[in-house]
Amino acid sequence: MAIDIGSRRELFVDTTLVDSLTGHIHQHLHEPIDRGLVLNHNAPWEGTTSGYNTTIRDGDRFRMYYRGWNFDEHSKKEDVEACSCVAESADGITWSKLSLDIIERDGSTDNNIILETDHLTHNFAPFLDSNPDASYRYRGVGRGIGEQIYDLFAMHSDDGLNWASTYEHRMALDGKFDSQNVSFWDPNASAYRIYFRDLERGHRAIKTATSPDFVTWSDAPFLTYEGSPADTHLYTSQIAPYYRAPHIYFGFPTRFIQERGQITEGLFMSSRDGEHFTRFEEAFIRPGLNPNKWGNRCNYTWYGLIETESDVEGAPREISLFTDEKYYTGQPVGTRRHSIRVDGFVSMRAGMSGGEVTTKPLTFSGSTLEVNVSTSAAGALRVAILDEDEREREGYGLEDSDEFFGDAIDQVLSWKESSDLSSLAGRRVRLRFALRDADLYSFRFA
Repeated sequence: MAIDIGSRRELFVDTTLVDSLTGHIHQHLHEPIDRGLVLNHNAPWEGTTSGYNTTIRDGDRFRMYYRGWNFDEHSKKEDVEACSCVAESADGITWSKLSLDIIERDGSTDNNIILETDHLTHNFAPFLDSNPDASYRYRGVGRGIGEQIYDLFAMHSDDGLNWASTYEHRMALDGKFDSQNVSFWDPNASAYRIYFRDLERGHRAIKTATSPDFVTWSDAPFLTYEGSPADTHLYTSQIAPYYRAPHIYFGFPTRFIQERGQITEGLFMSSRDGEHFTRFEEAFIRPGLNPNKWGNRCNYTWYGLIETESDVEGAPREISLFTDEKYYTGQPVGTRRHSIRVDGFVSMRAGMSGGEVTTKPLTFSGSTLEVNVSTSAAGALRVAILDEDEREREGYGLEDSDEFFGDAIDQVLSWKESSDLSSLAGRRVRLRFALRDADLYSFRFA
């Protein structure tokens, strides 16, 4: 049975399309590059326990939502009432806290606070609603406190700054919710989807549920992970459809290591159905040489991927994501930006001795094959198009393939100087990628 991929982009974050690997080649998890601090949460209404950041692009600007909160080391109590704050950026790199004139704090509205309702601000997480029939531009969820500590409440907004309760009662979900509970319109399910925190066999774990209207919710199974240990504490989930290949869900959960002083680090995982995930056990974002990331809860991966300009002149745009540091240290929390190549989370990596990856039988639509690939100066990529029995199709063998060397996000491949594949569209094919000292990240027919 051939897998119909149409013209969608496919990434090597899992082995769904992989039939065989030969030679010196393996699936390689890449690490983001540290780009420095972008926010210091040092306002009087922020402090040492600010966090649960959510980054959203809205038109020509970016917004970062986060909790303002402070923990007093001497009294061992939170001495600032929790609030939800927002920062903005024109480029996703330089951020500023605006004076919004919405909420009064300490006798002034000269602040960036948008919410201070107790039962929402502990972990308020908004999203821009992409439902074609959306009633509001923004929705969001926040956790209760006191007797409602294990309840979630829904909010909505037209501008992302002025918020109101969607309905008075709690959301019809059962969980612990002491985490960044994230939701969005899921185009794969044609429904709203939420990922939230609960306990599974005494471990922090993630559940998911769907809803047609953000009111009535399905049963909520725990996520499962192929080949990964079940006793890993996952504090956050940070799951969403990947914007360049929305049929694949990306997650950036935080691994919480309780027995080592409650230190944290970011992981990477992906899924084709939103419930069953492939999770890499190697860290995606380590604490590294930064001493401010080796403390209790000091290296969360925050929610949201955005595209930003590279600091290398002439290079393609890259993806930015954010983490925290200095949490619970008595100093204001910092938010740090990291960047990674577009599609560059996982690659098929071959050494200089070379290796090949052959796909399962596929059908496609389109007339060209584009790849996201990086080779060394001495490296190379060739591609053969096979029939489903792995025989090279005439004119599309490895010897016919024009060798590519270089670094490109969307390189169109050719065979004997022709890139036209329209005669093969709709027919069953396999792809055999032959790599030498190279990384192959993704491909698509266009």
